[in-house]
Amino acid sequence: MQAAEIPETGAVVLDRAQDRVGVVLYVRAGMVHLRPAGDGEPWVAHPRDVSPAGSSDTLRAKVAEVNAARRWAR
Repeated sequence: MQAAEIPETGAVVLDRAQDRVGVVLYVRAGMVHLRPAGDGEPWVAHPRDVSPAGSSDTLRAKVAEVNAARRWAR
């Protein structure tokens, strides 16, 4: 993702620096704020490390969300 390609809020992206899939919360001060697809602590990534998630990355994120929801339902 180039500097001009800022991801939209809600986009599923891959943070290549941390090898984590996240959902874009917002972009502030030139940094991308992400939340895990399942549960966990949000984090901040540099835009140069963020790229659109591929289909396998998106599937990994969806599985994490389902697993998190099942843990909370117990």
